[in-house]
Amino acid sequence: MDRRQSLADCFEENRGDLLGLAYRMLGSREEAEDAVQETWLRLERADVMAVRNLPGWLRTVTSRICLDALRSRREGRGERWSGELTSAIAVPDDGNPEHEALEAESVGLALLVVLNTLSPAERVAFVLHDMFGVPFDEIGGILDRSQATTKKLASRARQKVRAPQERHSVEAAQHREVVAAFQVAARTGDTGIIAARLAPDVVRRADGAALPPDRPLRAHGATAVACEISQFGGVARYAEPALIDGRVGLLVAPGGRLRLAVCFSVKNGLIKEYELVADPARLERLHIRLLPER
Repeated sequence: MDRRQSLADCFEENRGDLLGLAYRMLGSREEAEDAVQETWLRLERADVMAVRNLPGWLRTVTSRICLDALRSRREGRGERWSGELTSAIAVPDDGNPEHEALEAESVGLALLVVLNTLSPAERVAFVLHDMFGVPFDEIGGILDRSQATTKKLASRARQKVRAPQERHSVEAAQHREVVAAFQVAARTGDTGIIAARLAPDVVRRADGAALPPDRPLRAHGATAVACEISQFGGVARYAEPALIDGRVGLLVAPGGRLRLAVCFSVKNGLIKEYELVADPARLERLHIRLLPER
């Protein structure tokens, strides 16, 4: 009983860190909780008397459970882009939307989306090293790779996740401000505020998966487009800026699962044109990176 209580106390002390680790690796609160619960079950069965660093042991076990889950997901194609969209702009509220939104925002919606593009080994190496500061020799043991190979995995993941700072031009920085202002305006739902961020002859395009069937795939003019945006202002709460095919855009990703990409063309400080991309095959082909830090 004393041993079990001691293990339980240690586990509870580390539960928050383990959950945060698993969430970044898996991108799902429910899956992260399952992984941490499985860690507890393995702890109960393990001979921990010879373990010198129990928190490190818990981290290793959780990481391996997540790695197996990522590999299984990839083999089955899982939910890389979370498909089955009938109307991406009408974001469904799965589970507890407020809780999921807060959880994802604490990590970064765009980061969760980009992490989904990594291989399982790249994701584990990146999360452990770049986000939790775990040394490469320990990560190599988890991945069953050499330290040199593990460093290469993390480096490759880093290149896929983050856009190089030097490529973020003055023009891109200006476009980032325009897109941010557009996002704020969209959240208000006020057509006048939204229209002020649009060029008078703005064009909105969309693929068939992005809008309900009764919506046209093309809309024109600031007034018409602003009215449409005002009806879907709530969707903007899930949006986060990112580089999409080299240009500043928005990712709509409730719970970190990409549903919609908004690709902008900016001219003279206003939105000149934008496209809503929700078709899973098209989302798969987009080149998405995190924006460099300001």
